[in-house]
Amino acid sequence: MRTWLIGALAAAVFAALPPPAAATADTVVVASKIDTEGALLGNMIALLLERHGISVENKSQLGPTEIVRRAILAGQIDIYPEYTGDGAVFFKLESDPVWKDAGRAYEKVKALDWERNRLVWLAPAPADNSWAIALRKDLAMSQRLATLSDFARYVVAGGRVRLAASAEFVESPSALPAFERLYGFTLKQSQLLVLAGGDTAATIRAAAEGTSGVNAAMAYGTDGALAVLGLVALADDKGAQIVYQPAPVVRAAVIERHPEMPSILDPVFRSLTLETLQRLNAKIAVEGLDPTAVAADYLRAKGFIE
Repeated sequence: MRTWLIGALAAAVFAALPPPAAATADTVVVASKIDTEGALLGNMIALLLERHGISVENKSQLGPTEIVRRAILAGQIDIYPEYTGDGAVFFKLESDPVWKDAGRAYEKVKALDWERNRLVWLAPAPADNSWAIALRKDLAMSQRLATLSDFARYVVAGGRVRLAASAEFVESPSALPAFERLYGFTLKQSQLLVLAGGDTAATIRAAAEGTSGVNAAMAYGTDGALAVLGLVALADDKGAQIVYQPAPVVRAAVIERHPEMPSILDPVFRSLTLETLQRLNAKIAVEGLDPTAVAADYLRAKGFIE
């Protein structure tokens, strides 16, 4: 997911990463972002490559977006799952409408990353993991809130809202500010509970449990914990969000050494529908199962590994 970290902390974490993988033996360094879905997808990639005879160093849940992105550009990792919509930020094209169309967004980021960074985007999953705002079901039902337009009217009318979110969600122009601009509402600082890290499992649980008066949460489209914990995601009826499809991104030099990678990974990512990712994410975030075990069970059940 889109977990970012900026400033001195990001620099410190990045500086602590090992030397570029290319300087070591022919081992593919697999990484992912720090959140639940990052752990799931990163471990899937690592397991698949290992089962096809490729030596792997697994660095799943390495850090937020900025850290992982800088690491692959520096050659310190070789492959990780990224989201097509993050290309809008990477290439400073946030206002380009291309990002709201799944097919065009994928082709755009694929072309730009190849041309400028020699990074290869493999096949994306047919699931949109866009930012969302989720409400406690009791609030949504009692106030008849189903869409973000409904939510905006409720906020403007003085309805009680306290939203749990990450700093990235609150600050990133593509997240809460995008919702506020398009729908015409503003959440005050007192209406926000900013939690460390970027994992929506924490924000969703805070809303479900009413922590510090929280009744709304930052969420993603593929969050499996929403229904389980009694929350509902509000429909983005005006299209504030761009499309975030997950796909493996790999350095060109690594693809050259392992040209079989697309045939290994593409069928798996194409099988990851929205409902599938919600179910698998719930096993980790709600049931507390190990991400590696969840990834392995899915791959075995679908016949991708033995």
